Amino acid sequence: MSAAHIFVWELSGTAMLTLLGCGVGANVTLRRSLGYDGGWLLVTFGWGVAVFVGASIAAPSGAHINPAVTIGLAVNGQVPWSQVPCYLAGQMVGATIGAFVCWAAYKLQFDTHDDPDTTRSVFCTGPTVRNTPWNLVTETVATFVLVLWIILTPAARPGPEGIPDFGNSALGYAAVMFVVIGLGTSLGGPTGYAMNPARDLGPRVAYALLPVRGSADWSYSWIPVAGPIAGAVIAGLAAEALSAV
Repeated sequence: MSAAHIFVWELSGTAMLTLLGCGVGANVTLRRSLGYDGGWLLVTFGWGVAVFVGASIAAPSGAHINPAVTIGLAVNGQVPWSQVPCYLAGQMVGATIGAFVCWAAYKLQFDTHDDPDTTRSVFCTGPTVRNTPWNLVTETVATFVLVLWIILTPAARPGPEGIPDFGNSALGYAAVMFVVIGLGTSLGGPTGYAMNPARDLGPRVAYALLPVRGSADWSYSWIPVAGPIAGAVIAGLAAEALSAV
């Protein structure tokens, strides 16, 4: 694949991911929205569908839409390191664009929202209990599970008597959607389960630039980047070790 091919498809898929993901955050957070106060289950379901749609669009480039996935696959030897910068650039630009479009879709609700300090949660994650080492652990663990599952999930293969064994591939990108929803309900409570540096940092940049009152909380912003990268590296190495057994 060419660098342009990777960049365009990853940008498109990641933009759709954050448009829909931030969209469900806006729907639940903004008081003049019909989904206001819809709860954590609505958020996790919305982000799961956002991953499904974004990955489906980015299929021509491998549907990474997440720097952690790209890095995990590179560590595992499935993606050349020379392609990693193209993936990451497309993902970051796309994530930022998607967040801007989300704001445009909900502009009137942002304008009439009377609690601006809560609007950051529409765009990026934050801990319920702030503690740097443990917040980092949470993001690392959640991303480890996601990336390990992606690497080790078997593709379709010939089965007995010529009947194909589709495994998880029969569900396509819906399988990833279910995993993301499951991770949100099980491990998303402490930090909002970013699991994706672009999904958090791109919208956080957009939030800082948009005419929305509130702090981007830059002092926390490195955790949803470093934690997922650490989890991805560990997952890539663990998958390689397991494959050698």
